[in-house]
Amino acid sequence: MFDNLSEKFSDAFRSLRGKNKISEENIEETLKNVKTALLEADVNFKVVKEFVEKVKTEALGEKVLRGVEPGQQFVKIMHDELARLMGGESEGLDLNRPPVVPILIVGLNGAGKTTFAGKLSLFLRNKNKKDVYLIPADNFRPAAKDQLITHAKNLGVDYFDSDLSQSPVEIVRNGLAEARKLHKEIAIIDTAGRLQVDDELMGQLVDVRKSLENPEVLIVADAMTGQEAVNVAKVFHEKVGLTGVVLSKMDSDARGGAALSIRYVTGVPIKFISVGEKMKDLDPFHPDRLAKRILDMGDVLSLVEKAEEAINQDDAMGMMKNLERGKFTINDFVKQMETINRLGSFGSILKMIPGMGGALRQIGDLSPAENEMKKMRVIINSMTNQEREDVDLIDSSRKKRIASGAGRSVQEVNQFIERFDQMRQMMVGMMGMMKGGGLPSIPGMGPVKGFRQAPQNQQVFGQQEKKGQKKSPYGKKYF
Repeated sequence: MFDNLSEKFSDAFRSLRGKNKISEENIEETLKNVKTALLEADVNFKVVKEFVEKVKTEALGEKVLRGVEPGQQFVKIMHDELARLMGGESEGLDLNRPPVVPILIVGLNGAGKTTFAGKLSLFLRNKNKKDVYLIPADNFRPAAKDQLITHAKNLGVDYFDSDLSQSPVEIVRNGLAEARKLHKEIAIIDTAGRLQVDDELMGQLVDVRKSLENPEVLIVADAMTGQEAVNVAKVFHEKVGLTGVVLSKMDSDARGGAALSIRYVTGVPIKFISVGEKMKDLDPFHPDRLAKRILDMGDVLSLVEKAEEAINQDDAMGMMKNLERGKFTINDFVKQMETINRLGSFGSILKMIPGMGGALRQIGDLSPAENEMKKMRVIINSMTNQEREDVDLIDSSRKKRIASGAGRSVQEVNQFIERFDQMRQMMVGMMGMMKGGGLPSIPGMGPVKGFRQAPQNQQVFGQQEKKGQKKSPYGKKYF
């Protein structure tokens, strides 16, 4: 979402390169470009004005530290002000309230309320270890109940089979009574929406809120609608009283103005951001981390947290034991691919690494690499487990069978095996260097058989590149 804004900020900071101090004269052009970038990102103009003035005041009043370039110090000031603009500190849900904590989900149609209800139930079950109950209370759009029940069944979450002929207040009252009977800890209530704000919708929501004791009230706002999302959240807060904002479709190519404006305009904290279509694609909102991503400073903390969730410790230990024996199998490779898939797309992972945002913009579309990974998986699925454990068993007749089962050519199977063999050598070699501190070798076995130093133009996971030859999608460019 913030790719364009990040690029504009990066261009704006160039005017400070080579300067030995921060002065009003040399930051004037930078601030002008920052202001333009924010307005183009659909940030509220009042927010932009205050933000730029605050950055200017902080920058001129700040002494440049020894050993730190003025440009770097200016970026630090920008980071702090961006984080402050979005709330400063992360604010989670208040869940420590017996017996059943009601979470009311509100918003307009199309923002993703029902999907978010499913995502939140999965998040709370996995992260907070809470027993969650889903209550469909949208009697305006019957399909919403079916959708929520489908999510509940797929996730293994209990749900209330509501009677949509009843009023929303009656549905919620009966649903909460059932939740208490089942000793649930949290009840997530999916309410009706409209194409636009109207008095009937607001009246229903006000009645439901009054029937609840100290609920969390979260509005799901479509980040793609920019300032309209901010205006909608403001109206809902004035009428119903919100405790948090959820920004959906944050993985889109929207300009990002809603994320930077909504806290300032409404005073309501952003608590979650939806970053994909899958049920697992929901993240708590951290203003400081998002500020780092916007400024291409990476988000290592989020990457580490995702890695801790994605990596299966038993699988990792098994692969390490194989590598210590000089062995790396296709099954090990499959587990690595599954881990990467759980982390997210290549692009989302790279953006969390400091400085990689600019490099990623130069690289461009990463979908060819992801498509190649899918092709590999099809070929692997046509192999027997024995072949996956020992790729050297695959002779010409086995290759024909694998190609036929995968719907690929024998040449493509050969290419995969060749590339896997190169990766196997690299993985085993790296283990040897870590254990031996020098040339790649396995203790008690000597140098790794067949290992050779890769030439300068050798691809990490691909064929050797010839001069003038088009780069392989498997090359360093992607891995």
